[in-house]
Amino acid sequence: MGNEELKVLLFSVVGQLYAADIMDIERILAYQVPAKVPEAPEFVEGIINYEGTIIPVMSLARRFGLEERGSIHDAKIILALLEGNKIGLVVDSVAEVRTIFPEEVEDTPELAAGISRRYIKGIIKLKNSMAIFINLSEILTSDEKGQI
Repeated sequence: MGNEELKVLLFSVVGQLYAADIMDIERILAYQVPAKVPEAPEFVEGIINYEGTIIPVMSLARRFGLEERGSIHDAKIILALLEGNKIGLVVDSVAEVRTIFPEEVEDTPELAAGISRRYIKGIIKLKNSMAIFINLSEILTSDEKGQI
């Protein structure tokens, strides 16, 4: 990261706090059940019609290999911009937009090595907790981008 402050969106997926650069996010939508798409990857919930544009929607819980919770009461769809394309990301809840500084972000621990390090920018230290800082542009592989 550079030396400047950064605004991030904090959100929860299966009880864990995550953060993403606000510049990668267009909007936060109320959850709506996506229309299913045959033969889509397992983590893709389906598609929605947003202002006349068909948007693929994926579950971040499934993408991260986590067991989803049953309730969608507080769920939101984060409309993210990935390389010029829009994609909906289902999260359990959205917490807040927060300004962070470089000294608040630590490198990803070696324990998190492997595929997940591809899309983890670091760990953000918060007052009484932490958030996993994800790089939305790396959340999908090239092959996966071609599938959705």
